[in-house]
Amino acid sequence: MNGFFVTALRAGIVAAILVGLFGQIVVIPTAAAEEVEYFPPYAPFEAPYVAVAILGVACVQVALVAVWMLLAMAGRDAVFTPRAFRWVDTVIGATVAATLLALGVTVHLAVAEIPSPYDGMEVIAALGAAAACTGTGAAFAMLVAVLRSLLRKATDLQTEMAEVV
Repeated sequence: MNGFFVTALRAGIVAAILVGLFGQIVVIPTAAAEEVEYFPPYAPFEAPYVAVAILGVACVQVALVAVWMLLAMAGRDAVFTPRAFRWVDTVIGATVAATLLALGVTVHLAVAEIPSPYDGMEVIAALGAAAACTGTGAAFAMLVAVLRSLLRKATDLQTEMAEVV
């Protein structure tokens, strides 16, 4: 792989992980506290939703670390080895975990009686966003699962070719 490309991707991964950490430590708790300050009936929902949001960002960070490892393997031309499956499975697992968190939020927003200062539009918007995240996460997990099967076939073919040569 091109060294510049690998370096650029690694810089992007580091930046994304750092932005995620900033979000987990500063943005998510602060935004939740401001919402509760603005509309006190949100107080019972603050801690659970902050926890779910922080865990969701952590799932993305875990997937980014796995992509970093796969990128390192690609730089060494070692992607078509059984060790790569561990990292691909990590991406799939982190995606499924984040999707389940989004599904839980979607279900909660759909069935819970959540008060709203503006006739429920914030809750409807949050429900739509959570449903979109659930669908996108499920689609991404399925895509990576398909790509995993392609990696399996390519790995088997490379192993077979190495035996022939």
